[in-house]
Amino acid sequence: MKKPQIIGMARTMTTFSGSNRLTRTLRHPAFAALVAVLFAAAAFVVVRGGLEAQAHFATVAADPVQISDRALDRVFNRDVAEQEIRSALAAGDADPAQSFLDLAAERGVAIDPALADAVKQAQVRASSATHFAGRFVQGLWTGEPVDLASLAGTAAGDLFVFGDIRDAAREGTRYLTGRKADPWILGLAGVGLAITAGTYATLGAGAPARAGLTVMKAARRTGRLNPVLAVRLARDVVKVEEAGGLVELAGNVGRVETKAGVQTALDGLKIAESPEDLSRLARLAAAKGPKTRAIVKLLGRAAIVLTAGAFDFAIWMFWAALMVLGFVSSLKAAVERMTLRSIRWRKARRVRGAALPLAVPARDSYKSRTG
Repeated sequence: MKKPQIIGMARTMTTFSGSNRLTRTLRHPAFAALVAVLFAAAAFVVVRGGLEAQAHFATVAADPVQISDRALDRVFNRDVAEQEIRSALAAGDADPAQSFLDLAAERGVAIDPALADAVKQAQVRASSATHFAGRFVQGLWTGEPVDLASLAGTAAGDLFVFGDIRDAAREGTRYLTGRKADPWILGLAGVGLAITAGTYATLGAGAPARAGLTVMKAARRTGRLNPVLAVRLARDVVKVEEAGGLVELAGNVGRVETKAGVQTALDGLKIAESPEDLSRLARLAAAKGPKTRAIVKLLGRAAIVLTAGAFDFAIWMFWAALMVLGFVSSLKAAVERMTLRSIRWRKARRVRGAALPLAVPARDSYKSRTG
């Protein structure tokens, strides 16, 4: 055999021997036990991080101001603000433009001075007497507010009972004649009559709820009421015993309208899926004021619901489950390998014990022949 062939065979045998040694090491019970310890340590770290994330999530999730601020840190900048302001001015709506301008000032985002001047000029035009009077009459007649002036007209009609009687008569007539009627509008008009009476009796204490019902009717009529919220409250508007929850909801809507404007209240009814969402939006409006409209327009429901935090917590728990599964699997492998080695050792011991009596006579016979 040639020398290169001998060297190659020697290398192959060395590699095979090293592979066997590695395989024996990986299959040793001590290795499995070590892996189990590592998985246990990793599971402890991940579970602890998950619990901290859950505690942080619970703290932040209860505060809509913190939720919106965290979300704005990720998405709000000068380019976004100026783009939204230009879009609002192009649509002839100065209110959202001013809202984004105020939000930029609060967060220290510089805006083009020429663009800021354009917003101020648009605000002056929108607040002119002619514009206000036209919007007031529109809101009084149609019951569909689109800004503060038209809401004043709609609210005036509701406050003097004209609006609620008009809506109740229209929807009631449709219902009695077999035509399609909206139970929401009919129920809200009925509750509105009661709240209007309470507003007079309490010298204006029920004004936020009265304004909130006006906005809710407008949202329903214009298709800006979230269907999920509408389904949840559909029974409340026709049940007298459930009217308390509806009045509370209307009060939150009224507080949003008072602090942040009618359009913000309408936008809030579009994204809200439960009365709790409106309560959070009312707290956000109390803290942010007119800037709330820009926040809601930019973030949507993420302005009041911390969805990212819940996702992060779910990721922590997913990895914790994997670490626990790895620990259990490694511990199971270590126990199985230790048991298997113990069984093999006992079998080998029994074989050696059985072969020993046969080896003694053979040795004595050999000594007798050689002695």
